[in-house]
Amino acid sequence: MNWGQRAQDRLSDIARCSVDGEGVTRFPFTSQHEAALDAIRSWMSQAGLQVHMDAAGTLIGRKDGPEGAPTFLIGSHQDSVRNGGGYDGIMGVVLGCLALEKLAADGNELPFSVEILAFADEEGVRFPTALMGPRALAGTFDPAVLAMTDSDGVSLRNALAGFGGDPDRVAALARDPAKTLGYLEIHIEQGPVLEAQDTALGIVTGICGIERNTVTFTGDTGHAGTVPMDSRRDALVAASDFISAIHDAAKKVTDLRATIGALSLHPNVVNAIPRAVELTLEIRALNDTVRDDFARLARSLGDSISDGRRVGFSMERTYEQPAVQCNGDLIDALSTATGAICPTAPRLPSGATHDASAMADLCPISMLFVRCEDGVSHKPEEFAASDDMDAAIQSIAAFLVALEV
Repeated sequence: MNWGQRAQDRLSDIARCSVDGEGVTRFPFTSQHEAALDAIRSWMSQAGLQVHMDAAGTLIGRKDGPEGAPTFLIGSHQDSVRNGGGYDGIMGVVLGCLALEKLAADGNELPFSVEILAFADEEGVRFPTALMGPRALAGTFDPAVLAMTDSDGVSLRNALAGFGGDPDRVAALARDPAKTLGYLEIHIEQGPVLEAQDTALGIVTGICGIERNTVTFTGDTGHAGTVPMDSRRDALVAASDFISAIHDAAKKVTDLRATIGALSLHPNVVNAIPRAVELTLEIRALNDTVRDDFARLARSLGDSISDGRRVGFSMERTYEQPAVQCNGDLIDALSTATGAICPTAPRLPSGATHDASAMADLCPISMLFVRCEDGVSHKPEEFAASDDMDAAIQSIAAFLVALEV
């Protein structure tokens, strides 16, 4: 049986659970979300799982193991960005269900309980928060986020309650780490590494830490036709120097990404020298010390450039999320299981955030990447091949069979 083709068919079907328009748009606690849960319930049932939705809107399919045995968790998210693709998030739910269905078809009984988790909101597109489902299970949920509202003024509390969840019981969902064996998330890579190496699967070593900074250069404006070049204090020229310096410096650091993603200048008119430029600097790295070191380097570069260009400089950190390491034993077990099916599978970090980053506060985590065409994600063109998904299903099944309690 080609399990990968079954995955492809299911992904095509659930992609229709979307707002009309290009690609897939499926926000949490909407009619599209409800339609998606109907499909996921059927997948879970076909895998022999008992299905329920918890207070945070996470759909859970469970297969009990021997009495008193711990539980291993497999999860990902059902939601998408606006006009996104049909694989990001939801593929992990599909492949997890099919792996358990394969184990049942092969007559394999596991010495532990297993749950498939379809989280409601990982993308954080509808509400200015995300990861409520995994944070609830990990015991790190902040009830204050329930007051946050979407663009229509609907609060997360009311949206969840209207969907059949229970906002007042979300915090009580916290699991016991002693009874939780581990967590696996399967996800498209969202990058070009696997395709460049011509391999279907990759073993994730960790999820990069992220920080975001607001950087400001302040000079002086003046008439574009009357201020001589050698007396200008042009903030945009300094910012340009900084952008190039950051790009060149980041290329020299292994497993680090630095991005200038937004820029605004004042007065922003065609015939005046830019007086002030504000830009964002996002830094991602698998090692938080490496990230901190690069942030210090960025400040040093900014100070040096501002002195040379005779402008002011400031850099303020506005957001920080620590890096999360995947568990070494689970990495090794996943590598062994994958080796027989995809012997060239590399180990690589994830530069994107996933539900696993929140689940790490509960239990050991692991992740399996599946190659995506052209490294594309968050776009309608997002695509993973059936054969690659089949390799993932085979690997997940082998991983679960070999997993030691």
